[in-house]
Amino acid sequence: MKVMIRRTDAGLSAYVPKKDLEEPIISVENEDLWGGSITLRNGWRLVLPDLPRETRLPITVEARKISNED
Repeated sequence: MKVMIRRTDAGLSAYVPKKDLEEPIISVENEDLWGGSITLRNGWRLVLPDLPRETRLPITVEARKISNED
């Protein structure tokens, strides 16, 4: 699924256009954010593709949902 990762006043968030859903990112697998999983406030865990460390936000990526706790 396409996911836009962006920085807001509250921190990092993920916007899923197909679902018209924006949720804060509450945890990341690694400090660099890219190439690991992220957890959204709604319980979704998404795997992001490997991207260069210097990637700037906002960016739209193809992510894969690996869990849903809602």
